[in-house]
This record gives sequence, structure tokens and C-alpha cells, in this order.
Amino acid sequence: MILEGVTYALPRTGLRIHLKVVSESFEPGPYAAYADQLLGITGARNRASVRWFIDDVEMETFSEPDPEQVYKALGHAAFLVVLTADGCLAGINSGNSPEGRPVLRTNPFVERNQKDDKFSFANFNHSPMFAPGDSSNNFRPTRISIERKAAEAAERILECRLTRFHMAAGLMDVFHPDGEAYNVSLNELERMEKNYLSLFEGHTTYHNEKFSFDYIPISASDRSEVVFRFSEEKGVLPASDLSGKPVVIRVEPEKELVSEYSALAESENPAAGESGIYYRMPGIVDISVIYELKTIATARTLMAQFGQVAPLPEELLFGDYAIEIHPETGAVKSIHKK
Repeated sequence: MILEGVTYALPRTGLRIHLKVVSESFEPGPYAAYADQLLGITGARNRASVRWFIDDVEMETFSEPDPEQVYKALGHAAFLVVLTADGCLAGINSGNSPEGRPVLRTNPFVERNQKDDKFSFANFNHSPMFAPGDSSNNFRPTRISIERKAAEAAERILECRLTRFHMAAGLMDVFHPDGEAYNVSLNELERMEKNYLSLFEGHTTYHNEKFSFDYIPISASDRSEVVFRFSEEKGVLPASDLSGKPVVIRVEPEKELVSEYSALAESENPAAGESGIYYRMPGIVDISVIYELKTIATARTLMAQFGQVAPLPEELLFGDYAIEIHPETGAVKSIHKK
């Protein structure tokens, strides 16, 4: 026979992981092959590449009804229960229920963006593509070789460096004005040198992207679980995509605290739990986010499902007492006599 009553749930704690990743896109310079010969720059990269890396990890908790901790308040206690909008216990005979309702939170999973900094070596035209002809070739323009263009770019880099040295050392024929004009000139020479150097060393672009994941730790296990995967070539991937390396979360409960809770939670009263009113003593856990056997983020917090469930004393459930419950953890907030 099913008894009449009010069904409710105790909460469990979930983790929301916010991930910031950066893509590093490298475009080799058109004169990379001449970097060592003309400027003494060794090891200039000559292949395009994209590399992803994890820049930041943040975590926050949220609560929701625990499907493994659903109960029914019976008898007189059923008239006194106070519930939240999502059906979790908020109190007994404690007045109005907490305001508010469950809020929908969207976890962004950003698609790969194309490069948007508008940089292109094609837009950096430092010398003409053709040289004017003369009588030897019937005045037809001739295409300037890449070797010559590289040599001209290297010459401009050295000119920028020499001019900056003359300005700083006061060796110019005409004294350069002091103050802001002097700084502007130095900065412009530095910018020009950097642009010309990129023709040899290449150009790197960085893009930030954000991802979020929800994860519910299982109280029966403190083993590591794969939440998502990560690849330096592809970035963030679902946990099912084996082309990436696993990023795991390990949740380790404070076992001594749970042991003490368990020892004291038992009641010698044969009527304990008869009214179906239970509360939770949340556990403390250490959380680690691990990638390639390296811990990249840690946290320590309360988690309801790693604690202990116990019945509220029956003598407190008959209207003379008001009991408030923390709806996020299921723990007792206060008990006072009316």
C-alpha cells in the first residue's frame, strides 16, 4: 500500500568547469629561407602551424535534486515541509519557501574561429614587384627576384637599427627634438623593424576561446573520470573523441569527516525516520583537474553527495519547532522553538 505524503529530494552538488584555451597560429615569413644568410637569424621556421594550449581553468558549484536521495514526508510532517522550486527540502515548519526558480545556464562550446586580425604578408608591400626596363630589354618591366626583395628588406632592418642608435647616441647631423616627438620617432622605427623582421621570422596570431562543462561527481567512487579531451592540433574535444588526450577530474573526499558523521548519524530511537524527513551532512572534497599527468587546477569545497544522510529527530517534527535547511547542501541551517 502506498501511503499519502509529500515527495521531496535532497540535493547533490555538481561542478561547472570553465575553460579558456588559446590557439597559436604561425604563418612563416616569405623570406624565411634567407634569415640566416642576411640577418644571422638561425632556426627561422618555414612551415605554417596551429597549436592549442590551455590558458586558464575555473570551477564553480551548483546544486540539483539527487535522484538517489528521494523521500516522502508522511503523516503530520507532510503538512509542514517547505520545498524549493526544484523540489529539494528547504525546511520544516519554517514559513515561506525560498523565492526564485531554477535558472537555465548555457554552457558555451565555441566553434573554431578563423583568423580575424587581418594580418597578411600580401598587405605588407615593402618594395615594387617589378623594376622598370631599359634599352637592353626594350623597356619591358622585369619581375624583381625574391632574393633581391629579401636583401632590400634586410637592408631596411639594418637601417632602422642604425638610425635608432644614432638618435639614442646623439650622433645625427640634425639634433632630434626632445620630448614626445623623440619617443614617437623611436616607436615608429621599432614598429617598422618589427614588420620587416616578420618577413623573415614569421607572424604569430593568438585567439582566445571559452568552453564550459557540467560534471556530477559520483559519491560511490573517488576515481578519476574523463570530462573532455584536448589536442594541441585540434583544441578542445568531446570525451568520446579519442584523437585528443584525456582531461580528467579527480574528486577525493575527506574520509575522516565522513567517518565521524557516519558514526554519529545512527539513532537508537526505533521510530527514527518514521516521518520520512531526512537531511544531509555534506562532505568536504579535494578536486583536481589533470592533463597529461599534470595537475592544472585544484579546489576544495563542500559536496552534498559525499556526506552522510540522517533522519531528523521525530520530536522536532510536530509544529513546535521550525527547522531551516540549506537547500544547496541539505544541511541543517537552524532549529528554534516557536
